[in-house]
Amino acid sequence: MNDAKKDVMKDVMKDARMNVVPAKANAARAADHVSALSHASIEELIHEMLRRLGEDPEREGLLRTPVRVHRSLEFLTKGYHEDPLTLLNGALFTVEYDEMVIVKDIEMFSLCEHHVLPFFGKVHVAYIPNGKVIGLSKIPRLVEIFARRLQVQERLTTQIAETIQDVIQPLGVGVVIEARHLCMMMRGVEKQHSSAVTSAMLGAFRDLDTRSEFLSLIREKQTRDY
Repeated sequence: MNDAKKDVMKDVMKDARMNVVPAKANAARAADHVSALSHASIEELIHEMLRRLGEDPEREGLLRTPVRVHRSLEFLTKGYHEDPLTLLNGALFTVEYDEMVIVKDIEMFSLCEHHVLPFFGKVHVAYIPNGKVIGLSKIPRLVEIFARRLQVQERLTTQIAETIQDVIQPLGVGVVIEARHLCMMMRGVEKQHSSAVTSAMLGAFRDLDTRSEFLSLIREKQTRDY
């Protein structure tokens, strides 16, 4: 190898060694950053988020905001720490009844997992017993467990229906959710009067007559006060 080629090879090797050092340094910095984030409290992360948004986290109105947001998120996502199977299994009763049971107009509030903005509306739940019924108050509680998580409306609908189906093995389950999404109302397309309707029909509710009866009953207006 002549001297010119040797000089070129030396330069190449030198450049390669010089590039390795910054690459290792960048990787180390990235690892330190991830470690710092993983050890930061939620309040510290919210404090930093406020700063990056251009706010002053030390001003009076924001001083306790990180704590408030942390508490709010803990409440709004408490469903992750609650077991729907334990809830239902503790409230099963043997009853000779094989007509439709409906709990309708259950208020629902959840957070869209895409933008962490609220969606809210009403849930209608029906099932046809097969020897077992659920304590009526447990159906709204079941809705609450799944709604208090980061959700999409479609998954929320099927989770409610499939849980009831799995626990009491009824002849069928029907769930309908009507909801309005702030991710569509206050951002994005900004459509204020749109709503989304989802349904899950299992077992007997796949039959057209049963489905039609369920849908007509949940649309029925209450005509008297109790």
